[in-house]
Amino acid sequence: MQKASLKEFRSLIPYLSRYRWRYVLGFLCLIIVDVAQIFIPQCIRQAVDLISSGRFNWHSVLVICGVLLGIALVISLGRFLWRFFIHGSSRRIETELRDKLFSHLLTLSYDFYQKNKIGDLMARGTNDINAVRMSIGMGLVALIDGTVMASAILVIMFMQDARTAALAIIPLPLITILILFFGSAVGKRFRRAQETYSSMSDTVQETFAGIRVIKSFVKEWWFIKKFADTNDDYKDANMALVKIFGVFFPLISFLSGLTTLILLLVGGQRVVEGLMSPGELVALFSYLQMLIWPMLGAGFMVNMIQRGATSLMRVNEILNTKPSITSPDDPVKAPAAGTVSPAIELRDLTFAYPGGGPVLRDISLAIPRGAMVGILGKTGSGKSTMLKALVRLVDPPEGTVFAEGVDVRLWDLKELRGRFGMTPQDSYLFSDSIKNNISYGAARAGEEQIHKAAELSSIDRDLESFSVGWDTLIGERGLTLSGGQKQRVAISRALVRDPEFLVLDDSLSAVDAETERRILNMLLANRRGKTTLIVSHRVSTLHNADQVIVLDQGRVSEYGTPQELISRGGFYSQMAELQQLEQAGEGDR
Repeated sequence: MQKASLKEFRSLIPYLSRYRWRYVLGFLCLIIVDVAQIFIPQCIRQAVDLISSGRFNWHSVLVICGVLLGIALVISLGRFLWRFFIHGSSRRIETELRDKLFSHLLTLSYDFYQKNKIGDLMARGTNDINAVRMSIGMGLVALIDGTVMASAILVIMFMQDARTAALAIIPLPLITILILFFGSAVGKRFRRAQETYSSMSDTVQETFAGIRVIKSFVKEWWFIKKFADTNDDYKDANMALVKIFGVFFPLISFLSGLTTLILLLVGGQRVVEGLMSPGELVALFSYLQMLIWPMLGAGFMVNMIQRGATSLMRVNEILNTKPSITSPDDPVKAPAAGTVSPAIELRDLTFAYPGGGPVLRDISLAIPRGAMVGILGKTGSGKSTMLKALVRLVDPPEGTVFAEGVDVRLWDLKELRGRFGMTPQDSYLFSDSIKNNISYGAARAGEEQIHKAAELSSIDRDLESFSVGWDTLIGERGLTLSGGQKQRVAISRALVRDPEFLVLDDSLSAVDAETERRILNMLLANRRGKTTLIVSHRVSTLHNADQVIVLDQGRVSEYGTPQELISRGGFYSQMAELQQLEQAGEGDR
């Protein structure tokens, strides 16, 4: 486990610099509050000496009370202002840091999300950034407040009675040693606590995302147990922290109590001997009590700084991660849409995921402009990987994949992906209205475009079944829609931008045969001159395609028109025959 270092805070220098004047004003107000508090024991000293001397009069006491009231007002105003400036700045930095983290996560490539769990990323964006805020807010307050208060109090105590002060503070070096020892232990245990929180978040996210499967298999009990185990791990990790502080703070209180005992014995003797006034002894007691907070504050400060450093390291791990797929420094200017043929070309494409064997092997083919091309193959034959390579969701080798005659690695990523409209296999939908889910495909889509896309995907035929039409909320991940409806909304989202290249990755698998034919006929009629790629396991989906590519173990095993592939007797022909027999059997029933 990597140990967090205070050097992590260097990444916050730009933020702290931006709000430096707010911090300066906040610390100035904090110091004014500390100075005002230091005057309170002196007022008490004067009052006690006045009363003990027998020269008591109401005028003198009222003057002292008036001074104390003025000090209280200064302290109240100062505390409001330092909280406004320092906590306000830490909140602003927290907001900016969270925005930066979220924005950076959206720049990271597809492979990053295969290696990192969503729950852990959410924990870093919530708990960890909150701990960073505490360290640059209350942590800095404890540091400045403790340093100023402790230094000023010690100076005053030694000026008032050096011998008594020297004896009374004998336990203080032990407090410093304890702070250094416990500070090291806190960072390690807090990192463990944050990691178990991430694991618990992963469990919750996975459970709620798969609630349909859990309920259909009656596995609630298993996930309840899994959550209970991770929850217990989180509790145990936090209990390890609690034990640290359970020992730390009582020890600090015990040692600070020893200072009071020493002062009572030594100071009381000096009062009896006439070497110290009762007011001076009371003032020293007050200063010692005030000195306890800087000692405890040092513990708080060490705790918050260590937690902040640990959390900031976890946040910086993400921020320092570079996307594995980026636009080139000097992208090639893409040709105008529809001016180059073939539209898509693969040249000896071989691709393997890290740590695995080749998924695609020596694929060479050219897809003419305006063609509808079907892609067929067994599960795991490389169909989806080939489509991902077209838009660089995975990065193909240089000189192997071309769009509009230009190597996809030379395109600007936004421009390349802007030419494509893709519907992935999972048909992911957002927790929003049907209308907004469709319009995500094009930021400025108008009503006419949305309705046109809905018509092409045939989702408009289901409009009456939606409670409030296009404004119907569909629930997280499209929970309230059927599988076919989800696929058709996803297809509409791809169509609304009227893309040069439409890619349907097994996006009609949950649609009935009649609706499938309607969608394909609409696409044929409305996408003339534009290229469409359709992955499907149904031969009926591909029989209207201009060309069909059959993949087998990452290689192109067959390529030609549907009629040519039927006549060759290969995998396509076998699948066509098998599916005809299935349809005939269903008809007999």
